[in-house]
Amino acid sequence: MKRLLNILAFFIPFNVYAADLKKLDHIVVIYLENRSFDSMFGLFPNTNGLKTNNFQSQVDEYGHVYETLPLVMQSEKIDPRFPTNLPNQPFDIARYVDLNQKHPDLTHRFFIHQMQINGGANNRFAQLSSAGGLTMGHYDLSKTALWQYAKEFTLADNFFQAAYGGSFLNHQWLICACTPKFENAPDELKKWKINDSTGKIIKDPSVTFDDYAVGTIQPNYQPFDAENDKNRLPAQFQPTIGDRLSEKGIRWAWYSGGWNNALEGKKSDDNFQYHHQPFVYYANYAPDTTARLEHLKDKEQLFSDLKSEFPQVAFFKPVGSKNQHPGYATILDADNEVKDIVEAIRHSPIWKSTAIIITYDEYGGFWDHVAPPQIDRWGAGTRIPAIIISPFAKKNYVDHTLYDTTSILKLIENRFELQPLSQRDAKANGLEGAF
Repeated sequence: MKRLLNILAFFIPFNVYAADLKKLDHIVVIYLENRSFDSMFGLFPNTNGLKTNNFQSQVDEYGHVYETLPLVMQSEKIDPRFPTNLPNQPFDIARYVDLNQKHPDLTHRFFIHQMQINGGANNRFAQLSSAGGLTMGHYDLSKTALWQYAKEFTLADNFFQAAYGGSFLNHQWLICACTPKFENAPDELKKWKINDSTGKIIKDPSVTFDDYAVGTIQPNYQPFDAENDKNRLPAQFQPTIGDRLSEKGIRWAWYSGGWNNALEGKKSDDNFQYHHQPFVYYANYAPDTTARLEHLKDKEQLFSDLKSEFPQVAFFKPVGSKNQHPGYATILDADNEVKDIVEAIRHSPIWKSTAIIITYDEYGGFWDHVAPPQIDRWGAGTRIPAIIISPFAKKNYVDHTLYDTTSILKLIENRFELQPLSQRDAKANGLEGAF
């Protein structure tokens, strides 16, 4: 019954007064990487978090409860920093890996994610993770900037990633509320990969049987990862939130750390992630187009624009080394990056009319105890954090309204009177519960 009520709540629009939204002249989205709600804010007061003790014991491939969690693995080797007898329950990662250190990456793929959720039981995360029991880990963020912003303003504790799986697909859902098509995709992209010796799933298909791209695929246009550029995704033509904004003459930009270096083909140690640049996949933003030049910008331009004419809608994507992604970024490096951006906005002329939304693309393979609502074949996926920072946001408030990534689109659409991009954003709640 609770699951049914959650699903129904998603399709009941929040009662919003358009006049109130007119106060928001600027909406800024900061898009971090790969963390579930419980793994980051499970200890936050007054949330549906870990203090409810409502956790699911993880099971093996036969459905048997593990006596202890599977070994924490890194690149198919045991990570010696973690004990071999972790209890089958949530645990504090910082006991073994501090917030300023990197820990292993975890499996976060479209089909495997659905198997981990296991019909809402959420009990196969460890069994289907390349990092084993690490999926049950969490951090105490109480000394971080993210925690302080959540405490000062509004934290949403019922916000889900729009689609199952990883970063590529959920970046697409952030801008188009859609799954890209890969017509006549090569058969090799539709295959499962199994470890012959263990029988464990290593990799699931990147393209569905009916030619939808759901796994990491490089864009047709530059910049793309030249070392993994086989079978690049054909140019996409679906409408995006950028197109909707441009049609109405509303200024917008996608700012990205490392963008200028990537355009120039410069190799750097900041780990720029090409598949985190969703507009690059679309013909409207191909190289040499006016739209690309006008709307796709480097992080440094964000600071410059704050001193002159800042766009009404802005997205900020940290470079890989500062986006909090397991494996190649730390919690604190990303926390400092977010603080730099937020404080620059708070000390700028636009602050008095701005809403900043800090959220994540997806769960990153981390477990969360709340069963996501089953909306359609694409999601919703696992619960992720979302913080709303604004002079108009409720203070020291936890918003329990049901949201997903397309709720960001709905807020933008409600504010600027835009047509929705799909049924998902049309029916989503638009974050107004935070104001």
